[in-house]
Amino acid sequence: MTPIPPFEILAGRLAEHFGPRFSRGESTRLQHGRDESVHAPQPPDGVVHAENSVEVALVVSLCAEYGVPVIPYGVGSSVEGHVLAPQGGISLDLSGMNQVLAIHAEDGDATVEAGVTRKQLNDALKGTGLFFPIDPGADATLGGMAATRASGTNAVRYGTMKDNVLATTTVLADGRVMKTGGRARKSSAGYDLTRLLIGSEGTLGIMTELTVKLYPIPEAISAAVCTFPSIEAAVQTVIQTIQLGVPVARIELLDALSLKAINAFSKTTLAEAPTLFFEFHGSPAGVEEQAQTVQAIADELGGANFAWATRPEDRTRLWQARHDAYFACLQLKPGCRCFPTDVCVPISRLAECIAETQADIVQVSIPIALFGHVGDGNFHLVVLVDTANEKEMAEAAWISQRVVERAIAMEGTCTGEHGIGLGKRKYLVAEHGEVAVEVMRAVKRALDPGNVLNPGKVLP
Repeated sequence: MTPIPPFEILAGRLAEHFGPRFSRGESTRLQHGRDESVHAPQPPDGVVHAENSVEVALVVSLCAEYGVPVIPYGVGSSVEGHVLAPQGGISLDLSGMNQVLAIHAEDGDATVEAGVTRKQLNDALKGTGLFFPIDPGADATLGGMAATRASGTNAVRYGTMKDNVLATTTVLADGRVMKTGGRARKSSAGYDLTRLLIGSEGTLGIMTELTVKLYPIPEAISAAVCTFPSIEAAVQTVIQTIQLGVPVARIELLDALSLKAINAFSKTTLAEAPTLFFEFHGSPAGVEEQAQTVQAIADELGGANFAWATRPEDRTRLWQARHDAYFACLQLKPGCRCFPTDVCVPISRLAECIAETQADIVQVSIPIALFGHVGDGNFHLVVLVDTANEKEMAEAAWISQRVVERAIAMEGTCTGEHGIGLGKRKYLVAEHGEVAVEVMRAVKRALDPGNVLNPGKVLP
């Protein structure tokens, strides 16, 4: 008698527990085996839609019992292959875990399930006078944002996910449920397991609940757009602004190609030239002082056409255009995919890094847009490729490697906010050194000895 394969036994038990919320259908598997990256789809063998931490623990414990990989899934907006299933297994969809469990307005924090998106949280906060500031381009889940240590346009003022997660509920590789951190704003008690999990990309545990910091909505907010004669002038404005200590809330760089794409996609009429988007938060007097200081810096460097947006609807339109930049650029070459880069360097090296990257861009034939959260030294290249075209893929790989190696040589990082996933594993040793990576491997072995949690990601 032929023995039943372990996965088939597992599938039977999952079907028994989850009924229609467990699927082996081709379309569902394909949906959960692709993201926004250039990586070819790698679908899981099955998909479970979990609704609470107990169900997540059950799925993980069953997968551990049968040695089957389990890959956490939010909305699939990652760009480094995080949700792909190169070894098959179960995709664990957490998008149904979308409850805001508690809002502690008096303490400035909220506890949410991992499937809550940033927009859902901010909708729930209406009327409290508080907001959650971390805003990557996609309306990602907070669990996914924590898993990749994401940031966004507000990072220069409010930090990234690592600065804004106070506590987690996390399912470990054997199905045990662990609480990390707490609602206190500081603690010296033991190892900081919360920070260990933030950025671990589902390889050390699956976060099912998060407690995050909230911030008062500023008394006054003003946004502005300013064009420059060159990328270099725009970047120097950023560097001087940060080095002067101006507490700008947002400062975003977009090149001419990005603006061309945004105008076509968002039906805007922005000047198609190197541009900075600014936003200032604070008291009316403080915002005015910040704005005047930055405008003076920009004027000295050739900035022109300062346009102010003080009404909420105008600011929303401006920042929606910025958030649309990635998808707008994809429309420059219909049918293409994006080969993304996501480096971050010390602010003093930003101008040099971007200038040398621009010199590389002119050597390739494929369209490449440049934009980023430059207030903290982070910028992206949106490299548009036909994945079936070997020449284009080779050019994209070349320029990606060039910009990553340059950033690491400048004491920066290969990824400021997208994470490692499948695409950046080869740079981990160059950035951290062999000893540090071996410590990471030891942590992985200790927490996931069976290598069932999102295997093949992060570690080379």
